Amino acid sequence: MSPFLLTAAAVRDAAAVRGNALLIQDGRIAAIGEAARLRRPGLPERQVAGVVVPGLRDAHLHPVGHAAALHRVSLAGATSLREVAEAVSDAAAAQPPGTAVLALRLDDEALAEGRLPDRHLLDRAAPNRPVLLVRHCGHIAVASTAALEAAGFGPDTPDPPGGTIDRDAAGRPTGVLRETAVAPVASALQRYLPALSPADIAQAVGALAGVGLTGLGAIVSIDQGLWGGRGSELDLVLEAAADLPLPLKVLVIADTPAELQAAARRLEAAGPRVSFLGLKAFADGSLGGHTAALRRPYADRPGHHGTLRLDPAWARGMVRAAADLGGRAAIHAIGDAALSRVLDVFEEAIAGGVDPRELRVEHASIAPPEEVSRLAGLGVIACIQPAFLPSDSPWLAARLGPDRLPLTYNFRTLADAGVLLAGGSDCPVEPPHPLWGMAWGRDRAGFLPQEALTGEAALSLFTTGAAAAIGDSADLTAGAPATLTVLAEDPVEATPALLRQMGVVTTFVNGQEVLPPPGIAAWKD
Repeated sequence: MSPFLLTAAAVRDAAAVRGNALLIQDGRIAAIGEAARLRRPGLPERQVAGVVVPGLRDAHLHPVGHAAALHRVSLAGATSLREVAEAVSDAAAAQPPGTAVLALRLDDEALAEGRLPDRHLLDRAAPNRPVLLVRHCGHIAVASTAALEAAGFGPDTPDPPGGTIDRDAAGRPTGVLRETAVAPVASALQRYLPALSPADIAQAVGALAGVGLTGLGAIVSIDQGLWGGRGSELDLVLEAAADLPLPLKVLVIADTPAELQAAARRLEAAGPRVSFLGLKAFADGSLGGHTAALRRPYADRPGHHGTLRLDPAWARGMVRAAADLGGRAAIHAIGDAALSRVLDVFEEAIAGGVDPRELRVEHASIAPPEEVSRLAGLGVIACIQPAFLPSDSPWLAARLGPDRLPLTYNFRTLADAGVLLAGGSDCPVEPPHPLWGMAWGRDRAGFLPQEALTGEAALSLFTTGAAAAIGDSADLTAGAPATLTVLAEDPVEATPALLRQMGVVTTFVNGQEVLPPPGIAAWKD
């Protein structure tokens, strides 16, 4: 690759402005500073109107789910059960007979009735049609009678380990499925759904360059997942690998060390745009679905503590297996009981020689002081999602009660304690816009403003922090990869309101410019 000089209004990272130009050679930063000093005769110069920052990363994103969100029915914006039923009915009428309806981003908290629909509503909206509505958190779904029957679910079907099937007074399934009860129904409907294609995945990933992303921590399951990809998510991503415009560092959802090892081998053979990052596992569910595991009961559901899914012995073995493969372990923990259990597992792993920077807690949404101290003391990474704030904050007080609110999404407390924070979106749970994530990290949608991050910390969240979480470097130093995002203005100096409106000029991955595919949106609400 021929060298060139990239000049801009400024070049900055979270710490400081480093100049206004970068000399790029062989995909790496050869020098950084003032353009007047770096220019030389015959050196091509690319001038961009904006501010160059380290390439923005999203450390926690579901690429197949993201593609599905662009192609499947969305229930975002539905404000009543009637509107949900109309969306299902319209989708069924538009699809060929015999196919299933899969709709994403159901939000019962936004419905006037304040509750989930049931199978009877879906049966009326789409008679005899398999229908599955996935709550926007991905941990709850609602199935029609035909969908339940396709999976063999009936009155005598037991709750699976780590999940529950809601039942009416007579013991019949209502259609509401929680945690591990969702997967069998989602799997049974795959053959009735139009398949996502490798091109759909590649285009959805490419579209993320339009919001400034240059690399992803990609969550991928070895099975079908929730999103209707037809077959294994891993297979689909590998089929798309050659056409991916952005690199994916893949965290694999697997059940056994053998499955994890097989996935790692396949990913490492598929390069250069995909690589094995490690294991993704779950300790609990979501606050919105009342399945996050809490030490004390939910304030709005007395006696209910959520669902603690993580078996410590299994987790210890899987973390060790990931480490033996040269990978990381990332475990989802939203509730405080789940966080405590994950840190117990990580503590043992570190005592056994695992590098703490290879261990990630995903979300850490409720972090009491003792767990904040453990996170900081162990030196593990916390991957947080500021985009949860505008979605969750309207109902968190009712869900948790006032005494637990200060422990919830307490980003500033975590940062001040020395916890390394990485930014993610959990897309398609939330929008994959890192600038929006920075803005919500700073103004917090008005929720607990004392926990706001500074402009510098917000930029670090999606640059150095996210890069560290996926094994990348976001350093603006000589020799570092020239993976860069060019923004219309300075993201540190901009207000949160301006951040939400800020344009992305372009992106570079290893010195190569990456532009989003024309006509493909990065997000559909």
